[in-house]
Amino acid sequence: MPAEPTDPTAPAEHPVRRRTVTSGGVDLAVFELGDPAKPPVLLVHGYPDTHRVWDVVAEDLAADHHVIRYDVRGAGASGHPRRLQGYHLDQLADDLFAVADAVSPDRPVHLAAHDWGSIQAWHAATDARAVERIASYTTMSGPCLDHVGHWFRRRFGHPTPRNVAQVIGQELKSWYIAVFHIPLLAPTAWRLALADRWSEILRVTEGVEPRPGHPAATLRLDAVRGIKLYRANMLPRLTRPAERFARIPVQLITLTRDRFVSPALAGSDLDRWVPDLRRREIDAGHWSALDKEASTVARMIRTFAADPEGGTSEPEDAVPAVSAAHSGKPFTGKVAVVTGAGSGIGRATALAFAERGAHVVACDIDRASAERTAELATLLGATAHAYRVDVTDGAAMDDFAKEVAQEHGVPHIVVNNAGIGHHGTFLETSEKDWQRVLDVNLWGVIHGCRAFGTLMTEAGQGGNIVNLASAAAYLPSKVLAAYATSKAAVAMMSDCLRAELAPHGIAVSVICPGIVNTNITRTTTFSGTSAAEQEARRSKAAGMYARRNYPPEKVAAQIVDAVLHNRSMVPVTAEAKIARTLGRISPALLRAAAKLNIG
Repeated sequence: MPAEPTDPTAPAEHPVRRRTVTSGGVDLAVFELGDPAKPPVLLVHGYPDTHRVWDVVAEDLAADHHVIRYDVRGAGASGHPRRLQGYHLDQLADDLFAVADAVSPDRPVHLAAHDWGSIQAWHAATDARAVERIASYTTMSGPCLDHVGHWFRRRFGHPTPRNVAQVIGQELKSWYIAVFHIPLLAPTAWRLALADRWSEILRVTEGVEPRPGHPAATLRLDAVRGIKLYRANMLPRLTRPAERFARIPVQLITLTRDRFVSPALAGSDLDRWVPDLRRREIDAGHWSALDKEASTVARMIRTFAADPEGGTSEPEDAVPAVSAAHSGKPFTGKVAVVTGAGSGIGRATALAFAERGAHVVACDIDRASAERTAELATLLGATAHAYRVDVTDGAAMDDFAKEVAQEHGVPHIVVNNAGIGHHGTFLETSEKDWQRVLDVNLWGVIHGCRAFGTLMTEAGQGGNIVNLASAAAYLPSKVLAAYATSKAAVAMMSDCLRAELAPHGIAVSVICPGIVNTNITRTTTFSGTSAAEQEARRSKAAGMYARRNYPPEKVAAQIVDAVLHNRSMVPVTAEAKIARTLGRISPALLRAAAKLNIG
């Protein structure tokens, strides 16, 4: 259908084009802005909003994306079904695909949704059609109702104190859902009082000031009709949940001050349902995320759309023009150097610091992967540069440190992350294998600490050095002789260096992850195996790490926390923490466990 006249209330920089798409007998008002040749992003609003709740985010994304929004059925300028069944999630998912097919028929869309928009978008993202029509999905403040049904079942089935606390906490946040099921009560409240006071409620509770188009002039009717969303879907989905899996990359943005969706529910045990999941967090409320933190939300959507894990990356020319301002971010004006930044924990760490305002220097032995990390960091609004460096070469590391200081200034944060894996007993590990593991895992860290530590002490500005070790540093295993030795040496060296550099105001932290889903298994070597057997062992290890599915972003979050709070040793993952505790309580038990054949 041809586009309808431009919306006269739209910002002049990116005028809005309006069209109508019909789905299930209901006319949906669709609004587009930005260049149609650019990557398409489809934004779905929640209750009791219209597409205008996305105005600030949409304007930001329109600089380099084709932004598509629509008023969901029953809201704003769209039509509304007469019967309750017209609000079922199956129909809402059909609406979403109808809009995507009409506006972007030849290219899958990057989907982002909030509140009830997120709930219905989950239904589409877990539909078989999503694999062809949705390139990535960013979700905020709205879980999949079927996932929530299973979430409650598991907690009721295992009523531990933690599970009970989670259920009670969410029930307190969801009180309004019960009210919506009481005949006449909620519609009457909206008609008589709530609609007129909604602007003030948003201002007082979330600091969201009214702006043209939000709240919408149609709020009273939108809110009354939208109650049917709850009545049509809540009880059926929560009491008879289906198993719904997302076969596309998903980014979960958790809002830490959300009044309606707890972080526990937002996750909804998502690792079970989403094989390719990335987690992000914003210190914002339910609606303030799309207002006060709109630029952050836009950056997260933009970055994920450019490089969804395991998904379809956008072309190299899809680099946005993002403001470099980082007001109020903890690492504003600071330089952060990350080795091994081309993938896994290194890339996640570089992006975590970029997200918090740092100027990122990403280095890796693979220059192309370091450049990709730097590019992703710029999508977050940071400045970033990439270098090829072999951390096993001490002279090269010295030259690299001097170049960084000359070009970008003496760094405030250095993360020595580069590392490799090795599996083998002491006697079957060759001298060559020992040399390779120690050169990267130990000497790489030593070279980084020496090169940058010297510059940092001379500069007298303080700072942080973070060294990546492993739970293997204190968890002995007869089949990880070289690897565990290298990581234990890193941990001890870090403790010694921490004492030495403390008078200079330089904190040293050692991070000890357990099993983290990165590509380290692809480069791990296995002693005493043929080439074919080695590949089979790598594949098996990769499968185990994938099933554990502990994302590198969580390790990155712990690294950032260690820098912010000057933490000396940080075990990451449950197994790393348990091993650390057992090592203190019963070292003999860990020594006995070391006799097991692992991997």
